[in-house]
Amino acid sequence: MEQIQRVLFICTANSARSLMAEALMRDMAGDRYKVESAGLEPSQADMRALRALKGAGLSTEGLRSKSLDEVMVHPFDIVITLCNKATLECQSVQGTRQTLAWDFKDPVTRAGLRPFETTLNELSERISMFLLIQGKPFSDRRQQSLTPLAFYKNLAEDTRLRSLLLIHSQQELCVCELTEALQESQPKISRHLAQLRTAGLLQDRRSGQWVFYSISPDIPDWCLTVLDETLAANTEWINDEIRRLQAMGDRPENCRPTDRQPLQQKQQDINNGNL
Repeated sequence: MEQIQRVLFICTANSARSLMAEALMRDMAGDRYKVESAGLEPSQADMRALRALKGAGLSTEGLRSKSLDEVMVHPFDIVITLCNKATLECQSVQGTRQTLAWDFKDPVTRAGLRPFETTLNELSERISMFLLIQGKPFSDRRQQSLTPLAFYKNLAEDTRLRSLLLIHSQQELCVCELTEALQESQPKISRHLAQLRTAGLLQDRRSGQWVFYSISPDIPDWCLTVLDETLAANTEWINDEIRRLQAMGDRPENCRPTDRQPLQQKQQDINNGNL
């Protein structure tokens, strides 16, 4: 069994950025990482950060501001600083095998209508990329054969099912496209895509700044048949999502592979009632 690594996120007050990073990574890869957060000058959890997490469907249980001394009882495998001040003061944390310096604007002083939600989305993207770079972004459970129970459990949730059908109809989609089509928050979409990938239903690929998701080529034929027939018999169920997707500006079309046409034609055939 693979050893769980210990990860520590550090920022100045441990009131927003590092707490949100802790909650995100626990949700995305809590089976592979023991995640903590701490602050150079700990204060208390910012309620706006907690509301942003809850709005994205993330658990805030146990989140509180902590000092470095409190969490450094055991060494960490990876320490990730989230602001320049933390980077300068934590250049070397004893017992740490890897230190990463990320810099995110403090949502407390950040401009914009929803600064905490914006910071949460940015953290989610960076953590997702970190997990991809690690080589095993999520649990090795995706290597196990897909059982009927696991397959139907993944389909028994609205966001996951709509995401699967949209991806199947379009061949592949990135998180920003699904966020627009489904009118859901980016962290929520990322979380459900991670679960589908872990289950072996999706695969991903990176092209430039985009991460695209498509149906896994290893999915059993019977699962693919279920998706085909569900899509063919229920196209009206995702009509609104398709319209929002088609109306979306700045879609990363230039990053798509050249073999999209077959499934585009398939979707057209489905919409025309030819399948």
